[in-house]
Amino acid sequence: MGNMDGKTVEELSTTECHQWYKKFMTECPSGQLTLYEFKQFFGLKNLSPAANKYVEQMFETFDFNKDGYIDFMEYVAALSLVLKGKVDQKLRWYFKLYDVDGNGCIDRGELLNIFKAIRAINRCNETMSAEEFTDMVFDKIDINGDGELSLEEFMEGVQKDEMLLEILTRSLDLTHIVRLIQNDGENPNESEQEAEAA
Repeated sequence: MGNMDGKTVEELSTTECHQWYKKFMTECPSGQLTLYEFKQFFGLKNLSPAANKYVEQMFETFDFNKDGYIDFMEYVAALSLVLKGKVDQKLRWYFKLYDVDGNGCIDRGELLNIFKAIRAINRCNETMSAEEFTDMVFDKIDINGDGELSLEEFMEGVQKDEMLLEILTRSLDLTHIVRLIQNDGENPNESEQEAEAA
């Protein structure tokens, strides 16, 4: 899937690939992950309608060949992009994720709904509300004031604003998912929390 922060998919460590493959094949023996299995795979249960829509959108962006499944290579490419991708690669993916209707622009409603869903899934502890964040994004980077962000506006605006870049990157941080993969589905933070409570 191309160069990912100096590493190609082929250059991922053998250990990383083995862990990812083991988790993938354990959860999905057919080698093709459906949307339902995708939700199960990442432990996404009892989602609100907005969060469910976001997960569906994420699934679609990871299904690179648009066949309705995520195969192992798409899975590795997606994880590599999210974890090791360069800023501009990640921003293009974020844009595609936020552009729910696929019209090539992000409007306030799309950004707000996706950001709310991301927070619900990732349990972000941001002090800024999703509404405040959406307003800030549009105030800062909607240059022509049309209420929509083109890919160019989004890419340029976010790259010029460290705070926006930091918030977007943090909100889409999937390291907790990688930890689950590396620990065979057991959340190490929950074990630590249980140990501290005892």
